Amino acid sequence: MTHWQPLETPIGELTLIGDGESLTEILFANSPRREALRQSLPQGELALAARELTAYFAGTLQSFTVPLAPRGTPFQLRVWELLRQIPYAETTTYGALAARLGNPQASRAVGLANGANPLPIIVPCHRVIGANGQLTGFAGGLPVKSWLLDRERHCKFFGADRE
Repeated sequence: MTHWQPLETPIGELTLIGDGESLTEILFANSPRREALRQSLPQGELALAARELTAYFAGTLQSFTVPLAPRGTPFQLRVWELLRQIPYAETTTYGALAARLGNPQASRAVGLANGANPLPIIVPCHRVIGANGQLTGFAGGLPVKSWLLDRERHCKFFGADRE
């Protein structure tokens, strides 16, 4: 049964959505789908996802173990799998991901797949930047993307207990 759970984080409330076995989606507070889903689905508990995201925001977790079940096209699923391979606190570009897929000309398609990622943070689409090194679109907004990248770099360099 699909259900949802709210989670307060330093970047605002996230809505976690799961199917009883896996996490299927994470929605930012600004998502236009958020209220409709929360009204149409029962509230439930997604304990592992909530614990791991809380630990990530605390700076004590760099990789996730929560089972995931994103829904997308075969191409999107391939892109999302590549996103999960981007090391914590590092970035890459759309073009580099396209090249890893074997089609360096597919950077726009990679960007579209990145933008359709239903599991931001856990599938770290925030770690993808433009070829010029600038931050580009993010469902949670560019300030949130910047915050996530800065937080990861800080925690990697200083550790979780130094602000």
